[in-house]
Amino acid sequence: METFEEHYAGLQEALRKYAPGTDMAIIDQAVEYANAKHKYQKRKDGSPYIIHPLAVAQIVTEMGLDSDAVLGALLHDCIEDTDASHEEIARLFGDTVAELVEGVTKLTRANFSTSEQAQMENLRKMFMAMSKDIRVVLIKIADRLHNMRTMQYQSPEKQISKCRETMDIYAPLAHRLGMQRIKWELEDLSLRYLAPERHNEIMSYLKEHEEQDEAFMRTIQNKITDRLTRMGIQATVYGRIKHVYSIYRKMQSQGKTLDELYDLYAFRVIVDSIPDCYNVLGHIHDLFNLVPGRFKDYISTPKPNMYQSLHTTVIGSQGIPFEVQIRTWEMHETAEYGIAAHWKYKQGTGAGSEKDFEWVRRLLESQQDSDAEEYVQSLKIDMFDDEVFVFTPKGRIVSLPSGSTPIDFAYAIHSGVGNAMVGAKVNNRIANIDTTLTNGDIVEILTSKNAKGPSRDWLTICKSNQARTKIKQWFKKEKREENVVHGRASFESEMKRMGLPMSAITDPALEPHLLKKLSFDNWEDMYAAIGYGGLTAVKAVGRIRDDVTKSVKAEKTPVPLKLNPDGEAVKQNRHAVNGVIVEDIDSCMIKFARCCTPVPGDAIVGFITKGFGVSIHRVDCPNAQNRTDPKQAARWVRVRWANQDDHPFDTTLELDCITRDGLLLDVATTMTAAHVRVKELVGKDLPGGKSMFTVRFEVKDVAELDFIRNKLMNIRDVIGSRRGQN
Repeated sequence: METFEEHYAGLQEALRKYAPGTDMAIIDQAVEYANAKHKYQKRKDGSPYIIHPLAVAQIVTEMGLDSDAVLGALLHDCIEDTDASHEEIARLFGDTVAELVEGVTKLTRANFSTSEQAQMENLRKMFMAMSKDIRVVLIKIADRLHNMRTMQYQSPEKQISKCRETMDIYAPLAHRLGMQRIKWELEDLSLRYLAPERHNEIMSYLKEHEEQDEAFMRTIQNKITDRLTRMGIQATVYGRIKHVYSIYRKMQSQGKTLDELYDLYAFRVIVDSIPDCYNVLGHIHDLFNLVPGRFKDYISTPKPNMYQSLHTTVIGSQGIPFEVQIRTWEMHETAEYGIAAHWKYKQGTGAGSEKDFEWVRRLLESQQDSDAEEYVQSLKIDMFDDEVFVFTPKGRIVSLPSGSTPIDFAYAIHSGVGNAMVGAKVNNRIANIDTTLTNGDIVEILTSKNAKGPSRDWLTICKSNQARTKIKQWFKKEKREENVVHGRASFESEMKRMGLPMSAITDPALEPHLLKKLSFDNWEDMYAAIGYGGLTAVKAVGRIRDDVTKSVKAEKTPVPLKLNPDGEAVKQNRHAVNGVIVEDIDSCMIKFARCCTPVPGDAIVGFITKGFGVSIHRVDCPNAQNRTDPKQAARWVRVRWANQDDHPFDTTLELDCITRDGLLLDVATTMTAAHVRVKELVGKDLPGGKSMFTVRFEVKDVAELDFIRNKLMNIRDVIGSRRGQN
C-alpha cells in the first residue's frame, strides 16, 4: 500500500524539477489543510484519502503549471467531499485557488432526472470554467488520470462505467487539448478493463517480440541518424512501438490479427528549426520508399489543438512500413503536453485568446437547445472526432468534424450563410449539399435572399452539432405553429404506440407533475420543442410513462380460471395477470410461450392449456398459425397487454454474423453499455465463414427490444437478426 510519505516526497521532487521557485510553505499548508479535511476518509484500497490529492498535484506539477494550479489540485475534492467552503479556501489560499477548486467540483448536490442530464450539466460547468481558466480542466484530467491508475480497486461495474466515460469524454478531451501522452495513457488504462482479453493479448505479443522490435528500430534509427549527421543536421531520432489502444483500433478497423499488422512502428525526428523539418523530410524520402497518400503537413496547417508536425509513412528494405514524425523542439513540447505547454505563456492568468477557446464557446452555445442525451452524444462528434480541413474561396482554413458536408461548412461560416444557402460548389464544381468534404477542398456556398431557410432533412445530413443547433434555432424562431402541429402529432403517435391514453396528461392532479418532469411550462411549448428537434417524442413519453401508467392502473387480484362442463372458459370481469388481460375471462394463470418469447408491444394471442391456464404467443408465432383450425378454435382467446410496470420479460435474439475475432466481446460490451441483464450468450460457427450468436436477456417492452436490436445491428460484421426461442 502506498504511503502518505512516499506521495508527498514524489510531489516535492516534482516541484523541485518542474517548478523550482515554488513557495513550499504554502504547499505544506495546503497539504496539512487537505489532510485534516479528508482525515476520516479512505481510498478503496484502504489508504488515506490524502494520497489522491497528492498524486493529482504531482501530475499537475509535471504538466508545468504554477503553484495556484498545484494548490487547486491538492484541494480539488475539499468542497465536494468535506465541510470546506469556497469562502474558507479563498481566505486561506486566495480567490484564484478557490475558483479553481469550485470549477473542478462536480454538481453532486443537484438533482437530475437522468444520468445524461447530470453529465451534460457537469460538462457545461467544466467548459464554462475552462473558458475562463484552462487550469480547471487540466486539474480535472489529472484527477481522472490518477483514478484510472488505481481503477483495480473499484468494482467491475464501476470499472466499466468509469472507463467508458474516460473513453467518451476525458481521453478525447486530452486529445482536443493536444495532450497526447496523457491521452494515450487514459486509452490504454481504459482498454485494460473494457477489453481485458484483447489488452492482455497485445501486451503478451509486444513482450514476446520485444527484442525483434528493438533490433528493427535500432536499425532504422541508426540509418536516419547517420544520414542527418553526414548532412550536418542536428537532430534527435528515436523510435517507439505504437501504444496498445492504437494497435487495438487498427485490429478492429482493419479486421486483422496482430501477426497481420505491420505499421506498428513510429519514429520521431526532432530538430531546431522549421526549415530543418522540410530538409529532413527530403532525406527520409530519399532513404525509404514513400507510401502514397500517407503524407500530412501539420506545420503549414496546424491542428486546432495546436499540434504541428510533418507525418510521412515509408517502407524500408525489409518491407515493413513505419511512420516518421518530424518536428521542432517547441512543437514536440506542444505535442506532448498540449495546451499545458502554452499556458505558461499566458502570463499566469490562465486565460487564452478568444480564438484559443472558440471551440469551447461553440460547445456552450450548442447546449442551449439540445436534449441532454443528444448533447452528450453530439459533442463527441464536434469535439472529439478527427478533423477535416477545408478552405474558403479566399483561402481561410475552416476545421470541421470528419464527414462534414457543405451544410456544416455554411453554418461554421455564419448562421445567416447557412439559413440562406441554396447550393454549394466544391473545388469550383456544383456539388450536392450532402457531399462529404475531404481535406483540402475549396468550398463556396451559394446563397439567395429568397431562400426559404433550412429543411428539416438537413438535421440528418449535417455532421456537426454547431450546424444542427443553428438549424433548430431557426425552426424554433420561424416555424413555431408548424412545430406545435408536428410535435403534437409525434407525441400522440408515441403515446398510442406505448398504449398510454392522451386524456391522462390533462388530469389536473397529474398535469403539473408531468410538465415539471419534462421541464416545460405547458404542453404547447413541449410540442414546439419536439417539432423543432430540441426533444424527441420517444424521450418525452419515456420520461412520463411510469407516472401515467401508475395513474391509470388499478389493483388487480388474480383468481383461478373457471371452465364450464364443456371445457369452455366462463366469461367474467377482466383483470390483468403478469401484465396481460384475457378478454372475457377473469384473471387466470398466465405463462409466456418459450417458442416465441412475447414482450409488451408485440401483437399477441392466448391459448387455453390443460392445467396451466393461458399460454401467450406472438401472433406471428408458427405455433399460433393453427388457430383457425375448427378443432382448436375454441381454445384460442383474445388477449392484450395491460399498462406495464417496469417488470422485465425474457426474450431472445439470434444474430447472423461474419466470423471474426473479438465479435463475442463486442456483442457483450454492447449489451453491457445498454444496461441490459443478459441471461445467456452463446455462439457457434457455421459453414462459409459465418457464425450465429444467441442472446437471451430481459426487456420491458418491444420498444426496448428494438432499441437493443438496433444497437447490435450496428456492430461490425453483424448482418442479420431475428427473434429466437428461449
